[in-house]
Amino acid sequence: MITAPDLVVAVGPALFEVVVTGKGDGEVRDVFLAEPQEPGTGQPGDLVLGLGLRNAEEAVELLERSAAGNASGVVLRTGLARDPAVVATAERWLLTLIALQPSVTWAHVVWLLRGVIDRAAAPNSPAAGDAGVHQELFALADAAAAIVDAPVTIEDNQSRVLAYSSQHSLSDADPARVSTIVGRRVPAEVIAHYRARGVFRRLARSSEPFLVPPGPNVRPRLVVPVRAGGEWLGSIWAMVDGPVSDDVTAELSNAASVLALHLLRIRAQADVARRSAIDRLRTVLRQFSPDSPVDVRLPPAPWRVVALASPSGYDVPQELDLWESTGRRYGWSEPLLADLDGTVLAVVSDDRDGPGSWRWLRKLIADQAKDSPGTAAVAGGLARYPADLPSSRAEAVELLGLVRRGVAQGPVLRVEQAWHILTVHRAVTSLDTTKMDGPLATLLRHDIEHDTGYVETLQAWLDYPGQPQRAAKELHLHTNTLRHRMRRIGEIADLDLSEPRERLALQLQIAAVRTEH
Repeated sequence: MITAPDLVVAVGPALFEVVVTGKGDGEVRDVFLAEPQEPGTGQPGDLVLGLGLRNAEEAVELLERSAAGNASGVVLRTGLARDPAVVATAERWLLTLIALQPSVTWAHVVWLLRGVIDRAAAPNSPAAGDAGVHQELFALADAAAAIVDAPVTIEDNQSRVLAYSSQHSLSDADPARVSTIVGRRVPAEVIAHYRARGVFRRLARSSEPFLVPPGPNVRPRLVVPVRAGGEWLGSIWAMVDGPVSDDVTAELSNAASVLALHLLRIRAQADVARRSAIDRLRTVLRQFSPDSPVDVRLPPAPWRVVALASPSGYDVPQELDLWESTGRRYGWSEPLLADLDGTVLAVVSDDRDGPGSWRWLRKLIADQAKDSPGTAAVAGGLARYPADLPSSRAEAVELLGLVRRGVAQGPVLRVEQAWHILTVHRAVTSLDTTKMDGPLATLLRHDIEHDTGYVETLQAWLDYPGQPQRAAKELHLHTNTLRHRMRRIGEIADLDLSEPRERLALQLQIAAVRTEH
């Protein structure tokens, strides 16, 4: 499922901007081109595109019809979408209103949105739309190569090769082009060469084509930035012998405008697929249903659910992005990550090695925690079947909370290593400290009334049974002073520390009081 605000986030601010956020929970199933002369607004759940509207009155009328028809949202050109009367109407009907940049044709908008909606409807399919967009990128590379009569590559803003022209053989290329095509990304030394000459800084700021002079094993390149709405999406690189004519650069700039829409669609479809995968994993981790198929690509069992913590300063979506990029950087090509109830969770293999396994993640976190205090990974119990995943998740989240409070020791921990801490924590949190009774209640009242520290003394004595010297050291007291205090405690409260159950009950009550404070 994808909503109208989700679509805007997926495509990015280059084309769309949410002016009014409506109910926000209606699924977008299709797009509908509405014209002022026609009364229809499509089916419920359609995203209505306000085509050919001449003024605010027509826009208001379209919004009212769309709201009555249960549309998921309305897209208008920026000028109309920001009109006060139009905004007020959208707010009154709780209808999502989206502004479209003036430079994009409605035909391109329909093509872009339908591709994203189709991807959301079938996130696990090979998606002919995806293959079609990539094939069109290669066709665009061939068209650009024909314009400039030179080999061309199309790259995203991370210097990853998306397509390349096929008319010119690799024997005509320099080593940089050969390495780029074979490795599917620009070699590090070539990136360093371009970065030193300010190429990427210029790409990020300018829309104008420019010539990059030759370097070691690199022939001159004509570079055309690809932008949409001011956002840098990628670039066209043509291997030329020298400066080219203004007509050629103008035609390449036109090709870059078309390419921008293709890059937006690829990014939006990838974002929708990612969101869908996260939603499906959330469902499996929250509550497994034996009646529903496991719509998540899990590695071979057994698994563990791991609760992840980042240094302070990140919100949960940022944490999720951070962990995903970290996982990919260190070889986890398809991270099984999701955020649930404020915690980022990972599903990892337990009995394997390599990226995506608990052994791999444990080492990665241990290394990162040295430079990033607050980084932690806490693994729940073993999950041999999908039905075990929710309980593994609950254990991981519970134990991570204890690590954050300093009760359990991080940064890497498994539930098997801290079962005793969890057991005590569960027992302690079940106690009602407002109804405390027995000898501890007497000691607590005495400490409050006389400013003594007898509860703390009793805690140390119980923590180190038969070791008065160690207990005294913990309290920074002489051993004889500790013994004197214990005799005084026996006079104040009715204690029998030779009874194991009484000792255990006192320890649990003290832990509950300390937890409250």
